[in-house]
This record gives sequence, C-alpha cells and structure tokens, in this order.
Amino acid sequence: MAKTHVSTTINGEPVEFLCDPTQSLLDVLRDNLGLTGSKEGCGSGDCGACSVTLDNRLVCSCLILAPEAEGHSIRTIEGMAQGDQLHPLQQKFVELAALQCGICTPGFLVASKALLDRNPNPTETEVRYWLAGNLCRCTGYDKIIRAVMEVAADMREAAR
Repeated sequence: MAKTHVSTTINGEPVEFLCDPTQSLLDVLRDNLGLTGSKEGCGSGDCGACSVTLDNRLVCSCLILAPEAEGHSIRTIEGMAQGDQLHPLQQKFVELAALQCGICTPGFLVASKALLDRNPNPTETEVRYWLAGNLCRCTGYDKIIRAVMEVAADMREAAR
C-alpha cells in the first residue's frame, strides 16, 4: 500500500509525515510523531481519551484517518502547556487531584480547554454535558468538574 504524504500544523508547528491511508490520526500522533499524550482507551470514539482539536473542533483522534489532517490545525495535550508553565486547567487538575491513573486525563484536559475557549462562563450542567464523551474509571467526575468550574471563574476574574 502506497504511503500518503500529509502536511499539517500540530500545536502551532508545521508538520509533514508519511502514513498508511487507513492509519488513524491517533496512531500517527503516538507512533510516528512521538506525541504520546493522547491515549487509546477504546478505539471506537466512546471514551474520549484520545481527544484533540482539529481546527478548534473537539474530535476523537482514533476516529479520524491521518490523511484527513491534510491542511488542518491540530492541538494535542502536548500543546497546552507553555514551556514549563502548565495551562491553568492542568495546574488545577493537579491541585484538586482531578486525576488518578492518567489514561483519561489528556482527553479531559483537551475537552475542557475546548469548552472554555468556546464558552468561558459555563454552568456546571454545561460542563457536565460537554465532558459527557469522556470516561473516567478511577477518579469519578466531581473533582474534574470542580477544576473546570474553578478555572473558568479564575479566567473571568483575570479578565476584569
């Protein structure tokens, strides 16, 4: 099978790679590009562990064929921190112990950031609805929801 050449942007940097036409974006991110933050939890788009944004739209990277990334902008969990400075969501997840084994954490963080980028003043119901596509088997959801709500409040306060 002939390889497909893909030119895209990942975490703000231009990237080119070769892949099989049937290879998932998740597999290319992890295996070809060494971006192992996104996890494969189910391989069927049901758990959210592999969440990334594609042109600012939240998607499960296990459901996207890598060639579909051509010409698009992708953001992964590796693109959240600025150097050694954690994103406020990452910091709050640590402070509130809103993580445990870590499999679901990257997906929750990417999804939470996508929500706050779209809606900086969500209600708790909106946060719960937005994150409903992400599954956690260890921590439960209360600390995660609280972390997102606190970051949203902090961001609103900083904007004043």
